[in-house]
Amino acid sequence: MRGAGIAPPPVYRISLAQLVLLVSIAAVLAAVDRVWAYSVLGGGLIAIVPQAGYAAVAFSWRGARSASGMGRASYTAAAFKFVLNAIGFALLFALVRPIEGVAVFAGYLAMLAAHITGSWLLVAHRRQEN
Repeated sequence: MRGAGIAPPPVYRISLAQLVLLVSIAAVLAAVDRVWAYSVLGGGLIAIVPQAGYAAVAFSWRGARSASGMGRASYTAAAFKFVLNAIGFALLFALVRPIEGVAVFAGYLAMLAAHITGSWLLVAHRRQEN
């Protein structure tokens, strides 16, 4: 049972905000250093894409009757997210030259921080509504 009349949390907004932030940062960096700009962009995308995929899978189930489906979906999505992160880093470092490693990890960590902050703000906002 995928929809029990309960609206899914608007987690897609976090991914969208991350993308806007990441592209903005990369655009500013492009004026200073092109390698840093696409390195930060690559690292940020490695964080955003698997998180968005995880959210899509994990939040596809709703309602009390869907508890077992939610658990399975969450474990599957977490494994998928881990694999996508590993593949993303491997492909980026293998295929993109020149690359600035510090910038890649800075972009990745910045998007993780943005995700944590966005999640916290989303939860705080939903608590205020109730």
